Amino acid sequence: MEHYGYPLKAKFSHPRPPPPKVLPATNTAATGCKNRIPYHPESFSMPWMPNSYYKAAALNPTLCSLNETYPGIPPTKIVPFISERPKQVFTRHTLDDWHRSNMTNYKESETTRHNAERLRADLTRTIKDVYQQAKRAQGESTKKLGQRVNDIEYWKSELCIELDAMIKETNSLTDMQKRLERALADTEGPFQVAHKCLLNREKRMGIDLVNDDVEKQLITEIKIIRSCRERLQQCLDTVNSQLICNKEARQELEKDLADKQMGQHIDSKCYQMKNTSRGLHYFRGVERIDATVSVPETWAMYTDNNIFRSQSARATSAKLRASTESLLMGTADEMWRQFSKVNEAFTSRITETANAKSKIQTHLAKTRQEIFQLETKVQVIQKTIRDKEVQLKVAQTRLDERTRRPNVELCRDAAQIR
Repeated sequence: MEHYGYPLKAKFSHPRPPPPKVLPATNTAATGCKNRIPYHPESFSMPWMPNSYYKAAALNPTLCSLNETYPGIPPTKIVPFISERPKQVFTRHTLDDWHRSNMTNYKESETTRHNAERLRADLTRTIKDVYQQAKRAQGESTKKLGQRVNDIEYWKSELCIELDAMIKETNSLTDMQKRLERALADTEGPFQVAHKCLLNREKRMGIDLVNDDVEKQLITEIKIIRSCRERLQQCLDTVNSQLICNKEARQELEKDLADKQMGQHIDSKCYQMKNTSRGLHYFRGVERIDATVSVPETWAMYTDNNIFRSQSARATSAKLRASTESLLMGTADEMWRQFSKVNEAFTSRITETANAKSKIQTHLAKTRQEIFQLETKVQVIQKTIRDKEVQLKVAQTRLDERTRRPNVELCRDAAQIR
């Protein structure tokens, strides 16, 4: 049996879909069009005949499941379809209501389309504004990156200039350190010579072991050399400390320069990055990560402090080199003057000793001559004494013989006295 209002070959064993609903009211359509696609009835895309469709829809038959209506009928039996037309048809709306509904739908459709057009225009304008804002923000960001690269380049050039100056100053101070070490080592020889001279002069004997001018000058030379060695050692310690300060300042400059080179490389890469560049990715949440440790003021102040520290170290190093140069010249001149004084004292003492020796040798020769003459005289005297011994024997023999005179003849006469 064919259904009323459908093609002859169209048969259905289940209820038809419900008829399309009426469009919403005007007050709800405007709000509903913002977030939803306009509603298209299903009949716009169905190939069925509209008149018969709406006529059948007007009947609005309601069917239910066979199992629910006739639960006791066996599945082999088919329920006969009632095809009789109702004796009386009741219409729900009038023709004016139908026209008014259509007009309402038209107006709502126009309002919806107008709102959609306004929405499209707003969206187009918003898209343009967002594009311009994004382009302007990207341009400003690119400009800021370019300024940042220029700032880094400026400070990097300042760091390079200061680093070159610090390297030269450190090399000069290192040369001065080597000169100090050589000068300190060179003082060991004169000190040992002066000390050995004093020890050798202790070997003098007798009256020659005197505290003369030579000994005084040697003691003064030892004191001067010792004082110069102490001052040179103190200056060497100061130079070593200053070298450590210079190396620390140089390391800070090199570290800052390396960081700036890396930062300039990254910022230059970001500055040259475009919308068509490769390697663009999404990094979700990266804008919420604040890994910065400085602001432009503190960033510039950090580099400026490093440069100022290096400049101060260089100024101190230059003053130290000048004072060290003056100390080297002063100590060398002082030791040389004392060395000359010692030599003069030695020369004078040697001359004096030589003169004394010459005089002593002259007196020695005279003394020896006198001794020789005395010895000659002694020999003459001895010969004379030997010659007088016979006469002595004669005189003593006479006296001995006269003692034998008898009695009164023992007279002390002139011959006896003689």
